[in-house]
Amino acid sequence: MKHIVFSLILVFSLSGCLATAVSTAVDVGVEVVKVPFKVGGAIYDGVTGDDDEKAKKDEEDKKD
Repeated sequence: MKHIVFSLILVFSLSGCLATAVSTAVDVGVEVVKVPFKVGGAIYDGVTGDDDEKAKKDEEDKKD
């Protein structure tokens, strides 16, 4: 009987650790998926330039 009680206590105490490990693994997996999109967006922004600066320059040229 003591073995069964000890086993149940052990199972329930480790379930919190298991939930934390699964949660951490899911968070890491989500971040791994997000990284290529962030890098791709940064590259796209760097290649296309800043449209706001171009718009300001065009407005200044029209005023002159």
